[in-house]
Amino acid sequence: MDKLEVIKKPIEKELSEFKALFDASLKSSTPLLDEVLGYIKQRNGKMMRPILVLLMAKLYGGINDSTLHAALSLELLHTASLVHDDVVDESNKRRGQSSVNALYDNKVSVLVGDYMLATSLRHASYTNHIELVGLVARLGQDLSEGEIIQLVNISNRDFSEEIYFDVIRKKTAALFTASAESGAISVNAPKDEVEKAVLFGEMIGIAFQIKDDIFDYFDNEELGKPTGNDMMEGKLTLPALHVLNTCANEEKKELALRIRSLSASKEEIASFVDYVKQEGGITYAEQVMYDYRNKALALLPEAADEAVRTALTAYIDYVIKRNK
Repeated sequence: MDKLEVIKKPIEKELSEFKALFDASLKSSTPLLDEVLGYIKQRNGKMMRPILVLLMAKLYGGINDSTLHAALSLELLHTASLVHDDVVDESNKRRGQSSVNALYDNKVSVLVGDYMLATSLRHASYTNHIELVGLVARLGQDLSEGEIIQLVNISNRDFSEEIYFDVIRKKTAALFTASAESGAISVNAPKDEVEKAVLFGEMIGIAFQIKDDIFDYFDNEELGKPTGNDMMEGKLTLPALHVLNTCANEEKKELALRIRSLSASKEEIASFVDYVKQEGGITYAEQVMYDYRNKALALLPEAADEAVRTALTAYIDYVIKRNK
């Protein structure tokens, strides 16, 4: 049995119900909208965040309708944010396939993303938990704020890891945090357990993003992105930031600033990728990623259902050992 099967085993029935709800939510009587939603549905990923919602609900109680609608609300918000991100980043690829804005245009992408955001809030209301409605709204704010911080930081001469982690907590980790928290809230878990769930989700989310950032230093056809793709967009991530903060090579620091200002050539980016590898940037990032993995594991209750605990442990390990 592979890791994904272990992860899904305790929630197979409920995950199937979720997928049916998700598919039904991506339909419209408006032909163009229905066509775009159908395309988005076809290229949907592994549903890691809804799986986390369901597992956390199972950890603290029994999965119910509120859990399913919370999971759907978050996945719709996440998917909408990806559609909007591709417009902001002027990206033509998503998961190795054409992005919505590449196939249609920016206007259609923004409007479809807005439609999905509204649908997300509608399903949040179906949970009958005002706290979950607030959680989804807060997540939307965090994602937007994280994107703004990242945009502003591109022109920053400071190679701060603190800013890097601030962006992660507002973006990638915010989604995992909300997933873990909403799963616990949907089954009325005690306040102290909800607080643990929040921390658990954040640890997983940070580890997930660090793994994504490590991918950028290697060729990966499955991701559909070239080596150094983040740097081509002016983004410096943890491996590079660590090396820049520990080395005395002023020439490389100037190159890093040019990468941020989008004035570095592909050849210069390739040489900088090699430099970061040689100076231990990947090793450092992997160590930090494993630290967050261990912190997440420490937050799992000892008395939890063994199958769910096994699934959540496999979930964490899948996040840091995946190939895409």
